[in-house]
Amino acid sequence: MMKTLMAATAALTLTITAASAQVISIATPPQGSVWNTMASVIAAQARENSGLKVTVSPVGGNEAMLRALAAGQAEFTLDDVNDVITATTGTGQWKDKAITNLRIVAKINPFPVGLFVRSDSGMESVSDLEGKTVPSGWDAFPLGRSHIDGILAAGGLTMEDVKGVPVPELIRGVDAMTSGRVDSAFFAVGGPKVAEADASTGGIRFLKIDTDEQSLKRIQQVRPAFYFSKVDPAPFRAGVKEPMEFVTWDNVLVTSADVPDETVSQMLAVLSENKAAIAKAYPPLGAFSIDTAYKPYPGVEYHPGAISFYEDHGIEPVK
Repeated sequence: MMKTLMAATAALTLTITAASAQVISIATPPQGSVWNTMASVIAAQARENSGLKVTVSPVGGNEAMLRALAAGQAEFTLDDVNDVITATTGTGQWKDKAITNLRIVAKINPFPVGLFVRSDSGMESVSDLEGKTVPSGWDAFPLGRSHIDGILAAGGLTMEDVKGVPVPELIRGVDAMTSGRVDSAFFAVGGPKVAEADASTGGIRFLKIDTDEQSLKRIQQVRPAFYFSKVDPAPFRAGVKEPMEFVTWDNVLVTSADVPDETVSQMLAVLSENKAAIAKAYPPLGAFSIDTAYKPYPGVEYHPGAISFYEDHGIEPVK
């Protein structure tokens, strides 16, 4: 009996040790991107307050991030919900190469994005970009194509009205603007790379867009989950000189169907229980609320571990 008990205890100890030693990876774009910054903050809180061994793994861009999940090379990523929907359904840029095992964990925050220019450029609105140069190509970050199309549409323009200058991904796109190779750059509001561009050029400004009903229809023809949101000036929002409207989408935490329920629920607990510390480390994450994190989206499912977490905490799907 004693030998049996000792064997069972040893087996349990090995199981706990193996679980605690598991490294959980969050795939992101390169350092300097908003997703990389957000993931780094979340990972730090997870390591400090939950005992989870969470690392951040920079890869090439949004397509590489989702493929890392599908291949089991990472457990989580942060992405535009539109990208997850199109990847899951095999539409848009994901035609004939769908990834069907992607699952949503949580809506993290609204993600306003825009095109910005040097403050001394004389341009104020997206419509002023007609005939000017705009980053294009995005071979390492294909998601940028739909984002640029949506922002231009909110200014009454298309890529045919501007001059495209090929860039591979987000960081290099901003570098092209600061070096003078392109007139405008694309990034998320509040991104650290935007602050860097602001400091290195003597000032930048985000361009204004139209937000009437016709403009909304135009951006939703590009991506159905696009919408407009108002953003107020703040110290961490370089280039936002006054209250402005931006093309916006929901930023979501994504996993794969193969990730264990317990791992997903542990990550949700990190987000919920450390909200204040996470927001202090990176203010845009202050928009996260566990009470509104369970937002259904067309064409993509929530992970069972996330659903169980929400049900256990009395959190209803957002209507």
